Amino acid sequence: MSFRKIDFTAYLCLLPALIGSLAFTVYPVFYVLYLSLHQVDLLSGTSTFVSIDNYVRLFGSEDFLQMLGNTFIYMTFTVVISCSLSLVLAVMLDRPGWFHSFIQTAVFSPHIIPLVSVSLLWQWLMDKDAGLLNMGLQSLGLPKLLWIDSPDTALMSLILVAIWKSLGFNIILIIAGMRSIPRETLEAARLENGGPFIMFYKIIIPQLSPTIFFMLTVNIIGSFQVFDSVKVMTGGGPGNSSNVLVHWIYQTGFEFYRFGDASAGAVVLFVLVSTITFLNFGILHSKVHYQ
Repeated sequence: MSFRKIDFTAYLCLLPALIGSLAFTVYPVFYVLYLSLHQVDLLSGTSTFVSIDNYVRLFGSEDFLQMLGNTFIYMTFTVVISCSLSLVLAVMLDRPGWFHSFIQTAVFSPHIIPLVSVSLLWQWLMDKDAGLLNMGLQSLGLPKLLWIDSPDTALMSLILVAIWKSLGFNIILIIAGMRSIPRETLEAARLENGGPFIMFYKIIIPQLSPTIFFMLTVNIIGSFQVFDSVKVMTGGGPGNSSNVLVHWIYQTGFEFYRFGDASAGAVVLFVLVSTITFLNFGILHSKVHYQ
């Protein structure tokens, strides 16, 4: 009987990546789950097992429930408006010529700018006294808005920044998908007197379904992870009006030092993102037409 010699070279090459994944991904996930079931005392360096008390306290807090509502409002408006507007603009910009190429480049440029820089720029634009947006409103004879300084408009302002930031990436993604559509299919539809709406609804949308599916998934996950713009522009305020889940986790853990509550919030975030992603796959995957 002969035994095949095992070559460990491949396993040794994979070992650094495996160790990195275990140390920086797997271990933190289980440690956060552990902390979410404990009350941590930083002064004494001890932790007390409290079972699900952290979760019960969170879901019994009106501020936490309001913050969850803000997160879902932010996600819904950002994803729906950005993806819909990107689809329409991409169809308009998918034309030959230097002008349309320049517009595509200009539209994409916000995506490569760090979000902190973008947030500082929009913070100046939305200044209630000397902001460029209020100057524009006044020039049109309209009243000023408080933008990020009002509980009524702070979350809307963050949504506006997120749409502006993500629009370019979504447009370029859709244009790339449109250019993969066989030209024979489009020509055949034109020869059958397909109008612009029929072409868009019957041909372009089904052919773009894998791209749209990917775009929706990426945008949904990204909207739950927003932090920079909230931290720079509003700090979650005024009050709790613009606070979202990731920023709340940061505040609770690293400003108020309630690591048990922050870890419970992180577990809630993980469950929400996982559930919505799975629902997205379950609902939309059957409608995706791969070539």
